[in-house]
Amino acid sequence: MNWTASIDIKPLPMPITHRQGIFLIGSCFTEHIGRELQELKFQTCMNPHGILFETESVCRSLISYIEQDFYKESDLFYHHELWQSWDHHGRFSDPDPVKCLKQINHSQREAHESLKNSDWLIITLGSSFTYRLQENRRWVANCHKYPGSAFEKVLVPIEDQIARLDNLIHRLFHFNNRIKILFTISPVRHLRDGVVENNRSKARLIEAVHHLVQKFERLFYFPAYELVVDVLRDYRFYDIDLAHPNYAATQYVMERFSEFAFDEPTKELNKELKQLVMAQKHRPQHWGSSQHRLFMAKQLELALKLSQTHPYLNLDDAIKYFKNN
Repeated sequence: MNWTASIDIKPLPMPITHRQGIFLIGSCFTEHIGRELQELKFQTCMNPHGILFETESVCRSLISYIEQDFYKESDLFYHHELWQSWDHHGRFSDPDPVKCLKQINHSQREAHESLKNSDWLIITLGSSFTYRLQENRRWVANCHKYPGSAFEKVLVPIEDQIARLDNLIHRLFHFNNRIKILFTISPVRHLRDGVVENNRSKARLIEAVHHLVQKFERLFYFPAYELVVDVLRDYRFYDIDLAHPNYAATQYVMERFSEFAFDEPTKELNKELKQLVMAQKHRPQHWGSSQHRLFMAKQLELALKLSQTHPYLNLDDAIKYFKNN
């Protein structure tokens, strides 16, 4: 008897490798994937605007990278003793508007270059709900703890999301004619919207994305949402807030992502890189002992070997760590 539903996930026809650039944008689940790829020494650029949840903000941000838009002080607002941007996550906010703009525009510059040179764009959409300011009808990516009465909450129709993404895809393919796009839907449950409303929101994202994947070549879908909701489907795989998948769930999703996205040589290389990652995180009980020195020497040898056989990997931090400790 089967106790879980199975999902047949066909591998990517063109696997992701360490030689390729990967641009990631979207919800907090984007950062789970991105951090894992960064640990494994993939070339990544992740969320240059910070975490974004809905289609409007993701599209607007990517178009700003294509056009290499820069922000001005008039684009900022002052709230809770901080200068902030309606388009950006709070990590860009600062008491000094000059520093705030410097961070934002530095990120814009890096995002433009990274997107232009990336082989893959991974977009993780989290919600069909978006917010706009009542006073000027401006869409916002982050409410920055502003009073709720200042916003209008909108459940964006499927047709509008498809139109926005369709336009974006044409712009992306013109900007970078080799880029491939991988969509995922975040399994994070937006319970503040309500259970029924969260399901309506996710359903619209799923329908919009699948419409586009069927329309365009070089578009693909990885079922992160379905793996958590339909395969794991148990609250033991969520954090205490019952909304965010926990470590066990995200690791399971990443295992399936590895099967989906990587060829065998990449998987084998990932195993060796994972060994280095775990060794750097290891905290020995007897630092400086002969056993510890032997352990560090073996890891240094592995790092140097990988650096020589795979010169496109940046292993400088690992080599420095094992050499100096």
